[in-house]
Order: sequence, then C-alpha cells, then structure tokens
Amino acid sequence: MLIRVGYELVYQCPQPTPMILALNIHYLRAPDIVRPDHLVTSPAVPVRGYRDLFGNWCTRIVAPPGRIVLTTDALVNDSGEPDPQAPEAQQIPVEYLPEETLLFLLGSRYCETDLLSDEAWRLFGNGPTGWARVQAICDFVHRHIEFGYPHARATKTAWEAYKEGKGVCRDYAHLAIALCRCLNIPARYCTGYLGDIGVPPPHGPMDFAGWFDVFLGDRWHTFDARNNTPRIGRVLMARGRDASDVALSSTFGPNTLEGFKVWTDEVVEAAA
Repeated sequence: MLIRVGYELVYQCPQPTPMILALNIHYLRAPDIVRPDHLVTSPAVPVRGYRDLFGNWCTRIVAPPGRIVLTTDALVNDSGEPDPQAPEAQQIPVEYLPEETLLFLLGSRYCETDLLSDEAWRLFGNGPTGWARVQAICDFVHRHIEFGYPHARATKTAWEAYKEGKGVCRDYAHLAIALCRCLNIPARYCTGYLGDIGVPPPHGPMDFAGWFDVFLGDRWHTFDARNNTPRIGRVLMARGRDASDVALSSTFGPNTLEGFKVWTDEVVEAAA
C-alpha cells in the first residue's frame, strides 16, 4: 500500500522568530519512504537539522517577519495491515526492565503519576496484568473521555483530562500513559500521521494523531486509546515522554497560526 502524507502550516510572525520543528517521519520508517518528506518553506529560509534526545529528527529555522508557509508532501510504503496485536505479552517486573525503559515509568509534564496513582490502583489493581491490563486502561479512557476539538487545550494534563472527561487524541494518550506508568508499565507518547484507511465514513477533519507505546515482554507495542481498535496506515513521526517532548512546532516569539492542513491518504493506482 502507498500512502501520501503531508501538511501545510501557515504562520504570521511580527519579527524574526526561531522555530524548532518535529515534522519529519521517524527514522524507523526510512526504508518505507518513496518520496522524501523534505521541508519546503515559502519564503525560502536556511534549514538545519539535528537528532533530539529521543532520536527524533528535528529542524531549526528562523521565520522572517510576515507570512511563512511550511509544507511537505511525501509517499510512504505501508504493509496495509492493522496495528499488530500480542495478547500474550506479559508485564515485566520493574527490577527486570531494561534501563532504557525506566524513564517511561516516571511522571512528566503532562502525565502526573503522583496525582493518578491511587485511582490507577483502585481501577485496575485487582484486574489482569500485561496486555489485558493495558487494554482495560484503553477501554476505560476511551469511554471516559468525550472527544471534541472544542475541548482541546494546549496546557491540559492527564489529571485534568481525567477530571473533565473531555479532550482530543493527545488527552486520551496522556491519561492512558499516566495510568500505565502508575501500574509499573513503561509508556511513551507517539505522534504522527493516521488517516481513515479502512474506516467507514463519515470521516472527521484530518489532523496529526497522538497514540502511545507500552513495553511488555521484550519490546514496545502500539496502543491507541482514542480509536481503541487496530488501525491501518499509522506513520510515526516522533516519540517521547509526553507531548512536550514531541511538539510539532516550538516557536520562540509571538506568532499566529493562520493555516493548518494535514493529509494522509491511500494512493489508489489506476488499473492498467
């Protein structure tokens, strides 16, 4: 399966404004890239790239005063298969977890394990462990939060999403991540493209998506509390402790986001 992914972001800046962008497809998908997702800016500005502490590819620019358009348009090969399932995956005791996973047991900016620990153990402490426990958390979060773009708030945390019961995909992910960490399951935040491939209409407006990984058995597994079903065509861009580590754009000065478009569509080849 071939998937076309891309975006167009339009900013208005009153002065020269440094930006850090985490908008590239993750290096794990590099072998699948057919047409690269090179960043194009209008007007053209110097572009510099680097890897952050989590291995994500980030881009540095300085937006000039006025209007700047950021865009890319890539093609990615995909298996066309839904997210892999591993119901036999077991939870690993903390003392045996690999060192590189331990960071993802700790509280972070948007995932307050200290505030949610008692609730996590009350809700899930007497249930199954491993894959079944993570799925139970996803089922709960999926029911508990009412989805809606009017409920979005850049500062909303997992605790606030739990108390308010409203949010967008990042809030579902943050709450599920925090609950997993409270129960000693390493969990990390993921962002990327996720279209409506295989999903019957009606379809909502396209946006970047947020989901999460957990470490069970000997590897990381993908979960999605917002959709709560295996999906086709998930294209990872970046991952970290929570959304603060993988902000799509970090701007260092006043600015206005005037335009925002995202696309992720299956490319249907014409019959010969």
